[in-house]
Amino acid sequence: MLTDVKRRAKLGSTRSEPPLTEFAPDRVDFYRGDSHAAFRHLRARDPLHWYEAGPFWCATRHAEVCEISRRPRTFSSAHGTQLFEIPVRLAGRNPGVEDMAPSIIQMDPPTHNQHRKLVMRAFTRHTIEGLESRVRALARESVASIRPGEPFDFVEQVAVPVPMLVIAELLGVPSSDYDAFRRWSDVMLDAGASGPRPETVATLGELFGYMVEKAAERRRRPRGDVLTKLALAELDGTRLADPELAIFCMTLLVAGNETTRNLIAGGMQLLLEHPAQWRKLCAEPSLVPNAVEEMLRYVSPIRSFVRRVEEDTELAGKRLRAGQYVALFYGSANRDESVFGPDADAFDVFRPSASRHVAFGHGEHLCLGASLARLEARLVFEELIARGPGFALAGPVEPFCSTLVNGVARMPVVFEERA
Repeated sequence: MLTDVKRRAKLGSTRSEPPLTEFAPDRVDFYRGDSHAAFRHLRARDPLHWYEAGPFWCATRHAEVCEISRRPRTFSSAHGTQLFEIPVRLAGRNPGVEDMAPSIIQMDPPTHNQHRKLVMRAFTRHTIEGLESRVRALARESVASIRPGEPFDFVEQVAVPVPMLVIAELLGVPSSDYDAFRRWSDVMLDAGASGPRPETVATLGELFGYMVEKAAERRRRPRGDVLTKLALAELDGTRLADPELAIFCMTLLVAGNETTRNLIAGGMQLLLEHPAQWRKLCAEPSLVPNAVEEMLRYVSPIRSFVRRVEEDTELAGKRLRAGQYVALFYGSANRDESVFGPDADAFDVFRPSASRHVAFGHGEHLCLGASLARLEARLVFEELIARGPGFALAGPVEPFCSTLVNGVARMPVVFEERA
């Protein structure tokens, strides 16, 4: 099948430029360099680019990313969503963990719509608004723990605790299990970026078993948390099977934790590397909501997801064949000059078009936790501003680099009181 798909791909590929010798978006090292320059080149010259080494199409402009996202019947999520899966699936192998049910991000309509409705009950506007006081308290506590004059790791002290504690509380995880929850979350993210390795499969099995056990407890003794709602939910009169329920919760853990963590850390890095922007924000705290949108656009915590072409189709002047894959590069779409202006590569908390970003995806798979992530980031930055403008980088930032996530592993920061 791999040979056939490659052959058909070549028939449908008409490059307007020679292959980019250093373009390798399925390799981690690519993102350690100036990947944005390569994507900028493609947006201008070959916006739907065939990457032979993948093999897959690369959607680099905002318009194509949105159109693909709006057409789930032509561009399916059910045959892999990560770059590492493409060669494995084309070779006819299963890249996942045995006996694991597909997650909601790997479903197409109508199954996706049915499952999404179950989770949406826990993320209604009313529910999110009701969380504000609790999230504010967590953000305030985290920021208050910063000691003036003492360098600290912003990731561990601020960016990690707030979203981790919020999603854990939503799921009803006891505080005694938070350390394990953090470890499971990090392992899941790593597995999602590069595939499950033998050393991670056992850890994923721990989390799977934990969720199944807690779901059984909720069925016996219901509570008011998200896990109870999912444990008691029914599809066509039938409750979710344990594997479905467990993978639901595992997906929520990563989606509700890791992406927000990288938004907060990446956003703070941007502000401290652009001190004029930080001063503007401190002078005008009302800018925080728009600044969060600009952080989402500029950071793009999730680099890409992929779709499989289900039927021959045309897009951006190219012929895409059934069985091929296409990667949606959100970070590139979020710097599309036709949408965000000629200064799209600049970070600007005043940018009026910032909210047009696709950092949360688009269409059927728009991130369920988008409102919660915005709330958490807004409240964290409001509390940082309230503490004062005296934050500065205290050393080099260590990125968390993968083909899936654009994140920060460690960021030394210092806060100095100012008169």
